[in-house]
Amino acid sequence: MFQGKILKQKSLLNHIKRIKMENLLKYNTHTKESQAAINHDMALQLLKDGNQRFLNKSMISRSFDKQIEMTSLGQYPFATVLSCIDSRVSSELIFDQGIGDIFSIRIAGNFVNKDILGSMEFACKLAGTKIIVVLGHTSCGAVKGACDDAKLGNLTSMLENIKPAVQKVTEPTDANLRNSGNISFVNKVAEQNVHLTIKRILAESTVLSEMVHDGSINIIGGMYDIHTGEVTFYE
Repeated sequence: MFQGKILKQKSLLNHIKRIKMENLLKYNTHTKESQAAINHDMALQLLKDGNQRFLNKSMISRSFDKQIEMTSLGQYPFATVLSCIDSRVSSELIFDQGIGDIFSIRIAGNFVNKDILGSMEFACKLAGTKIIVVLGHTSCGAVKGACDDAKLGNLTSMLENIKPAVQKVTEPTDANLRNSGNISFVNKVAEQNVHLTIKRILAESTVLSEMVHDGSINIIGGMYDIHTGEVTFYE
């Protein structure tokens, strides 16, 4: 009975904390102080909690006009998300975040180049975000294009950034199954693309690799399932 009472009290306290957090996020946005208090583990948990709210259809009803007012003189986001341009994969929505909460970098196939690395360095070193998420998604059109060796204007050279992931997936060996018609293959390539992108970030950005080394930030991969809305993190 005593243990049951303690569990009920803990449950009530957690409920109160969630209500307080939802009210905070509804009417406010992150400040310099709240950003400084967040480490990369906490930042990841905030994203996980947001995706769970998205899945549960319990997204926070925010006062965007209030958030616009509060961020007009500065921004203190806690996370940077690199994702695809796919219209179904909006980081602010799937992680249930408001104005001023995250930096969102989007490019078909969620790969990096010097411009994107520079944006990430700004986001983390100068603007103070604590985590970089490289977010792929299932049934990615850019990945399908790389699998099929698609040719179309500037898209042709862009897809070269994804082809190392295609080569990284060794099965199946049958060429007839290594294309966009095999969605299992496509999704495996999408996953490899996330992992290779993280390796490129660490290899090509001294600024970010040093921040990971000293514990200031973390870089983590994830996959968004377009059928369920769930994000699986590669931890």
